[in-house]
Amino acid sequence: MSIVSWILLGLVAGTIASLIVHKRGEGILFNIVLGIVGAMIGGSLFRLLGARGVTGVNLHSLALAALGAVIVLLAFHVIQR
Repeated sequence: MSIVSWILLGLVAGTIASLIVHKRGEGILFNIVLGIVGAMIGGSLFRLLGARGVTGVNLHSLALAALGAVIVLLAFHVIQR
């Protein structure tokens, strides 16, 4: 995937995760970083379980990235407190 694809996937996945956890967005830059880290975490977890990871900009990858971003955001809040 190109850097533009990662940024777009990160923005959408980070925004979805922010809306799920907080019911509001976190800001564009934070959502992009959150989504990219979430995509790496979600993809890695699914690959460990034997499923396919993040493969590009598609619905499967977006769902994995959003799930990973929710996990990262919840962990961030636990550590922050």
